[in-house]
Amino acid sequence: MDVTTRTPEREGGQDLVLFSPLLCDASILVVDDEAGIRNFLVKTVGKHCAVIEEASTTQEATAKLDIRRFDIVILDNIMPGQSGVEWLAEQRQIGFFGQAILITAFADLETVIDALRAGAVDFLLKPFRSNQILSAITNCLDRAALRRENTLLRHELEGGIDILRHRHELVGTSPEILTLKDYLGKAAKLNSSVLIRGETGTGKEVAARMLHAGSPRAPHAFVPVTCAAYSDHGFSEILFGSLPSAENNTQTEGLLMAAEGGTLYLNDVEELSQTAQAALMNVIETGRIRPVNSERAVAVNLRIISSTSKNLLDLVAAGAFREDLYYRLNVLSVDMPPLRDRPADIIDLSELFIGQIAAELNIPPPRLNAAVKRKLVTHPWVGNVRELRNHIERGLLNDDLENGLEYGVNDGAPDQDTDTLAVIERRHILETLAACGGNRAEAARRLDISRKTIDRKCQSWKL
Repeated sequence: MDVTTRTPEREGGQDLVLFSPLLCDASILVVDDEAGIRNFLVKTVGKHCAVIEEASTTQEATAKLDIRRFDIVILDNIMPGQSGVEWLAEQRQIGFFGQAILITAFADLETVIDALRAGAVDFLLKPFRSNQILSAITNCLDRAALRRENTLLRHELEGGIDILRHRHELVGTSPEILTLKDYLGKAAKLNSSVLIRGETGTGKEVAARMLHAGSPRAPHAFVPVTCAAYSDHGFSEILFGSLPSAENNTQTEGLLMAAEGGTLYLNDVEELSQTAQAALMNVIETGRIRPVNSERAVAVNLRIISSTSKNLLDLVAAGAFREDLYYRLNVLSVDMPPLRDRPADIIDLSELFIGQIAAELNIPPPRLNAAVKRKLVTHPWVGNVRELRNHIERGLLNDDLENGLEYGVNDGAPDQDTDTLAVIERRHILETLAACGGNRAEAARRLDISRKTIDRKCQSWKL
């Protein structure tokens, strides 16, 4: 992790510690009854962080935590009425998930132990210098960032997500894809919720990642959640986090807190139960979440992108999906074109997958011959891009490279009731061309069209 991107300052002829670039986005609360200490900390730290607030009592600090979320609390231990350690332990019990730095003029081993038990992650003795507090803040921010990265990585691995196969841009040069890319580029700049609609395997998550990567939220996390994978209780705990209970003695930061500032992607959003739909609607309306067992709602800053392969309006009419949630999620909508409607991209995708899989198998990537290209472009691809990749993978594993990856791409009869006119036309032309052994002039004669028409069609299909 890079923690050395800022130029060190000077104080008393000594270099100040280089501090984390995360500091510029951090929110910090200073809690101390001494005005001089508060002023020093606000002046020292405030010019480097996004938000800094101060409180002279623990009661005032509690009120501020109830309003907004702070990444770090810098807390004096000796406070009127209630010690800092006691207050911190109390806040942990009702829902404080941030980092805490305890400062005090008097320290002994018992105080240090109590502070660690209460959840403090650093301990400074007064008086301290600017570089000491900046170093402590840097350590806290980097520690929190590492913990969140681990949370998100564990979530993806447990969900069976192949991280190495993530794609962040749609592949293709067809008019449909170029138009879609242009729209995604514009939509990425907005903060509105987006509903991505399309058949299974059309690249809905890739489109969602493009929206995130092109947005101001790109430096923060992109969190994919498969809605069908969790029960009501599991959905709440994995997304919202939880406080210690009789069954679980640990404080768990949920995915929404781990993804603060980033994007939440809800895959197959139609699979959410009514309870989960109500919880999600509350998050959208209030901008706050309540972890399991917590008394305090925590503010979150997220963009929500969802996807579905079904008609949500039909589900709304059937009472299976909340109407108010549908309109909240569908501020902007994206329709993913099926692969059969953009044949110009089939060869590009095939060559991409051949290169990737051949590298994994440590073999030279084979070239697609004309016969196999015709089969690829003719196939209906009911499973879209996902089905195409599976066919390429099976073809390479069959080790039948000399015959141009003959791996049965024509398995399965096309659905004549759902195929578009363009798909039927393409199939008929290519089947005729194959029957003529690739002779375009003879195919044109049999089809009673011009040779130029066949040349133009084949060029558009990259044959």
